[in-house]
Amino acid sequence: MYDLELKQLDVKTTFLHGNLEEEIYIQQPEGFVVPGKEDHVCRLKKCLYGLKQSPRQWYKKFDSFMVGHGYSKSSYDNCVYFQKTSDWSFIYLLLYVDDMLIVARDKSLVNKLKVQLSSEFDMKDLGPAKKILRMEINKDRQAGKLFLSQKKYVFKMLDKFEMRDCKVVSTPIVAHFKLSPTSRCQP
Repeated sequence: MYDLELKQLDVKTTFLHGNLEEEIYIQQPEGFVVPGKEDHVCRLKKCLYGLKQSPRQWYKKFDSFMVGHGYSKSSYDNCVYFQKTSDWSFIYLLLYVDDMLIVARDKSLVNKLKVQLSSEFDMKDLGPAKKILRMEINKDRQAGKLFLSQKKYVFKMLDKFEMRDCKVVSTPIVAHFKLSPTSRCQP
């Protein structure tokens, strides 16, 4: 059995990292109006929160960074990056806007990637991943298993819509379907 290292990171001021590709002008911000030039505008050099371009420019910068450090994008999801290591294992980075989950067998690879990311972006290390995208992450180290659950989120939604006492129905997944190491998808 092997153990996976799961770390969660957050990028601070995410959208401020993007570079603009077009000329954008804004009115002088309140409190920064130059006396005698009230009718002048400011040309932006970097992205700001609220600009339609900001999320795309952030992603382009992040993608360029990851590819530049030898990572490939999954053909199934453009926000999943991976790199094959010298011992034929993998390190994965899953990106959701400014939240990241790094997964690898080797803790030193995770730490190396964290250092690389911190050299380019203002990062916050959230420690071992316990929850991401409303999914709880639980590891059974002895059995070598990883469990994902949305139980708390489901109950929260049932409470919100006053459906806690609704009729229970089975999920549409085939009853005999079991996930195993041999049924995994390749990156």
